[in-house]
Amino acid sequence: MAELPCGERVVRCLTGQPVDRVPYGVGLGWDPWGETLDLWRRETCDIYLNPRERLEFDRSFAHPDIHLGIYPEFDAVVIEQNEDFVIHRDGRGITMRDRRDSGSMPEWLDYPVKTDDDWERLKTERLRPDQPGRISQNWDDFRERLRETGEVVQVGMFPYGVFGTARDLLGVEELLISFYTRPHLIHDIMTHLTTLWISVWERVASETPISHIHIWEDMSGKAGSLISPRMVNDFMMPCYDRITDFARANSARIVSVDTDGDCRQLIPIFLEHGVNMMFPFEVQAGNDVRDFRREYPQLGIMGGLDKRALAATHADIDAEVDKAAEMVRYGRYIPSFDHLIPPDVPWRNYLYAAGRLRKVCYGDG
Repeated sequence: MAELPCGERVVRCLTGQPVDRVPYGVGLGWDPWGETLDLWRRETCDIYLNPRERLEFDRSFAHPDIHLGIYPEFDAVVIEQNEDFVIHRDGRGITMRDRRDSGSMPEWLDYPVKTDDDWERLKTERLRPDQPGRISQNWDDFRERLRETGEVVQVGMFPYGVFGTARDLLGVEELLISFYTRPHLIHDIMTHLTTLWISVWERVASETPISHIHIWEDMSGKAGSLISPRMVNDFMMPCYDRITDFARANSARIVSVDTDGDCRQLIPIFLEHGVNMMFPFEVQAGNDVRDFRREYPQLGIMGGLDKRALAATHADIDAEVDKAAEMVRYGRYIPSFDHLIPPDVPWRNYLYAAGRLRKVCYGDG
């Protein structure tokens, strides 16, 4: 088979169509706080190290410059700080306490929606689909980029999800309580967000074909879904039906969901409502992608390789690569780890794992 453009290779691989080879390097990213990359740059004595370029990872999706959440954003403000911590409010209106050394995730302190009136005000002031500036993309430049790189278009990304964004508006505890105490509010939040996203996506689709719609949820823990399957169906799936209807109407070939934790309860529901790809299948939450592949042969999968192996031995890494090779033989799979690479992973181990996975993707290992 002739060499495919990188974006088409990803889409065809995940949807079970013939490919020239499996995409390499897609989903092998590192922590967003910069610690991992800083470590690797010190270890390699290369202050400009770009692992994607150094290791010749494939490209995949291009994201147009669109705003799918609170817009205009809240002013970012520092509320309190000392030598160890900074308490601040970000553009989403979330107040958090961060360690100055970026040694952990933030401590979440406060959220923008507490009352129905807060929601109504936010909805009309900062979550309007017709808000000027929601699309700031130069479309001629974007289409030229697609021609040059071979990428295809993805809409949706972190932190936009039916459950995920609602959680960022209320906080996880209040969201879970409000499913019982204020169901009208949760229905309205999820419905309005979906309307907002589809409105923006329709404007994107008028300029360029969309290949991938991504929904970020992070709605599972080690014990499974944070809400019951009945609640998932009642509250979320009407929104998913609208999203997958949009996907079909616009020939978008992938609708994906990102959720951490044990996702066994969620997969059959998502599949029934048009989702055809999921990640990252956290190993420490009990997920084994080989089991999911056997049970759901139609599901596109990324992830499922234990990131903890990267901080261990080459033998541990080899065991995960062997798992990836088995999944590649089944199909509809792109090898990647089950989360961003943390800063306890030395460059030599990452380099070894990437080299082993390259051989798997190129069919010679």
